Amino acid sequence: MTYPIIKLDNISKNFGKHIVLDSIDLEVIAGEIFGIIGMSGSGKTTLLNTMIGFIEPNEGDVLFKVDHLLEYDPNNQFRSVYKNLRDVKTTFGFASQMPSFYGKLTCVENLDHFGAMYGLSKEIIHSNTKILLKLMNLYESKDVLAKNLSGGMRKRLDIACALIHDPKILILDEPTGDLDPIMRKQMWGLIKKINEKGTTILLSSHFLDEVETLCDRIAILHTGKIVNMGSSNELKKLHKRPDEIHLETLSAKYDNIIKKLVSNKQVKIREIINKGHKLIIQTDHTEHMLHFLLHYIESSNEHLLNIEIVKPNLEEVFEDLTGTDILSADQQINRAV
Repeated sequence: MTYPIIKLDNISKNFGKHIVLDSIDLEVIAGEIFGIIGMSGSGKTTLLNTMIGFIEPNEGDVLFKVDHLLEYDPNNQFRSVYKNLRDVKTTFGFASQMPSFYGKLTCVENLDHFGAMYGLSKEIIHSNTKILLKLMNLYESKDVLAKNLSGGMRKRLDIACALIHDPKILILDEPTGDLDPIMRKQMWGLIKKINEKGTTILLSSHFLDEVETLCDRIAILHTGKIVNMGSSNELKKLHKRPDEIHLETLSAKYDNIIKKLVSNKQVKIREIINKGHKLIIQTDHTEHMLHFLLHYIESSNEHLLNIEIVKPNLEEVFEDLTGTDILSADQQINRAV
C-alpha cells in the first residue's frame, strides 16, 4: 500500500523582500526516494529546513504522518511539523551539508551522544550503533576521532548520527557534496541500502546523474518554485528533443539508408545527421524506426557494428524547463579540478 507521508501545503518563505520559496505544494510517498534538484540559491536547503521544522514559513504548512502510529494505522491524520516537534524528533532524521557530529568524539561516542539526545536506552543505543557502524562501513574505525576521518567517512558518520533513532524519514542535504566520483557511487549504494530497509528518503542535489540514478521521483526547483515534478522518464517526456537512433555499419555508406528513409513516407523523421562514421536519426517513433533500420540492414547485407537509442537526459530537461544552463556532475568535477 502506498500513501503520502509528507505533504507541503502552499509553502512560502521570504527573508526580507527576497522570496526564497513561492507557493510550493508537493507530496512525498512513504518508502520512496524523492529528489529535489536546482541551481545554487534555488531554495533547496531552505525547503529541506522548512520540512524538518527548523525554519517556519511565512505561509502554508508542512504535514506529516506520525512515526509511532504508522504501523498501526497508515491512514492516520496528518500533523503539522510546527505544532508537533516532539513527534518530528522521532519521525525525522536530518543530515545537513555541514556535519553535525563532534570532531573530538569517536564514531561510537558520537552515536552514543545522539542516541542519548533522542532518549534511547543504553541497550537500544548499543544495538543501533553496532548495526549502523556496519551498514556505514565504519566498524573498523569506530574508535577513531571524527576529526581524523576522511571526507567520505565523515559523510557516512553524519548520516549514521541522523539514523541512530531509526527514523521513518531521512532528509539529506547534498549528501555527496565534496565527494570524488568513486565516493559518490559508494554513497549512492548506501542510500539505496537505507531505503531498502523501509526508510523514506528526501535528498537535494545539483548532481543530475545522481538524482536520475537514485530517485523514484524528482522535483525541479527554480527561483523558489517547483517548475515540474515526476519520475525521470516522465520528466524526459517533457523535453523538446525527440529520441535519437545512433547507427554504425562496417561500410559507413549511409547515403543509401538516407535515401530510403526520406522516400518512405510511413517513417516519421525529425532530422538525419551523417557524421561520416555514424548516422544519427531523430524521430518521434523510435520503435517503428528501429524496426525499419534493422530490416533494411538485414535485407541489404550490411554489417551492423552498433545501434543504440539515445534519449534526452535530465540535464537537457532541466535546461528546457528553467531556461538555465547547468553543468553535469562530471563537468562540475572537472571544472573544480
